[in-house]
Amino acid sequence: MKETSRTRKMNESLREAIALILLDAVSDPRLDFVTVTGVRVSPDMAVANVYVTAHGDATRYQEVLAGLESAKGRIRGILGGKITTRVTPELRFFIDDSVDAGMRIAEALKSPPASLMAEHQSSAASESSESDTSG
Repeated sequence: MKETSRTRKMNESLREAIALILLDAVSDPRLDFVTVTGVRVSPDMAVANVYVTAHGDATRYQEVLAGLESAKGRIRGILGGKITTRVTPELRFFIDDSVDAGMRIAEALKSPPASLMAEHQSSAASESSESDTSG
C-alpha cells in the first residue's frame, strides 16, 4: 500500500485512539498490558490493520487476538465518535512480532557463540603482539 501524508496522519490518529480505547473503555482481562504498535489504513480508509504486542508466548497472543476480536465492535463504535472521517474503518488485528524479534536479537548479541569469541580473542592477541614488536 502506498502511504500518503493523509494515510500517515490517519494511521497515527487511529493508533492513539485505539490505544486509549483499550486503556479506558475495554475491561477484558485478556487485553491487559496490550500495546498498539502501529496501524496501517487502506488508501480508501475502509480497513485498518492494527498491530499489537503483549508480553508472553503464543498462547498469550492467541488470548489477545481472541479478546480483540470479541471487543472489535465496541472498539469500532467508540472509535467512530473519536475520529472525524465519513466512514469508520473495519478493524483487523494482528500480532506485531518485531518486538519479539528485536528481543531475540538483543539476547543473541549478549552471548555470542564460542567460535566467534575464540576468533575475536585470537585476532586481539595477534594485534597486541604486533604492537609490542613494532614499538
